[in-house]
Amino acid sequence: MTTNSTHASASGTARQRGQSTVEFVVLAMVLVPLLLIVPLLGKYMDIAQTAAVASRYVAFEGSVRHSTSNGGWKDDATLAQEVRRRFFSNSDAPLKSGDAAGDFNADRNTLWFDHRGDPLLPEFADHVGVSTTRESLAQPFGALYAASLGLPDDTLYTGRVQVDVADIAGLQPFDTLGLSIARSTSLLVDPWAASGAAMVEKRIRNDGWNPAGPFPWKALEVLGGNPVVELALTLFEYGAPPPDIGRVDPDRVPADRLKK
Repeated sequence: MTTNSTHASASGTARQRGQSTVEFVVLAMVLVPLLLIVPLLGKYMDIAQTAAVASRYVAFEGSVRHSTSNGGWKDDATLAQEVRRRFFSNSDAPLKSGDAAGDFNADRNTLWFDHRGDPLLPEFADHVGVSTTRESLAQPFGALYAASLGLPDDTLYTGRVQVDVADIAGLQPFDTLGLSIARSTSLLVDPWAASGAAMVEKRIRNDGWNPAGPFPWKALEVLGGNPVVELALTLFEYGAPPPDIGRVDPDRVPADRLKK
């Protein structure tokens, strides 16, 4: 009886050890891909955030280089080169005018590699692109007043950055994912500005009878000189002095605030 019990106990222990091995293998088949995927998702999110920041850079460049600036609009190829170098390459790399990101590890972001050590952006020119669009004013009255003030009509500027992430061989479903991340930012650029108070007054008054202008001052001054018109206008606010029609009083920077 004792011998049989000993053999049964040893056999049960062996079966338990075999079961533990099977459970470990099955669990490893689930956990190992998960351990690979979690860091990879974090890298994808980092690339997406970088694309959003890069699109803001492209849009804000439009507020500096626009249709009436001395340099004109900055073309997409130049913006793409700057974005690749300043946002998608190694963050420790020095910034130089006209510099381009190279397709070697020294210029790559040290985090954007897969579990095998292959870069997620193997070639910057093929995987990072920039496109810009400019839309004109569609509202008739807006376009009319913009022209009278000397404003350009292509002021809605959109900068778009697209990043095509490389597939990862041997890791499903990322081996055929074809992930493309795009982010865009839109701004109203090319704001109206003037060189001084005199130019503000000149543009607002429009120097003539143009009824399309925002302030056809000569016609209003003629009406303002009519006592009947002035009396009718003062009835809207009893006791107020007659309106000073035609006066343009632009904001002026105090003399002590100006550089000499």
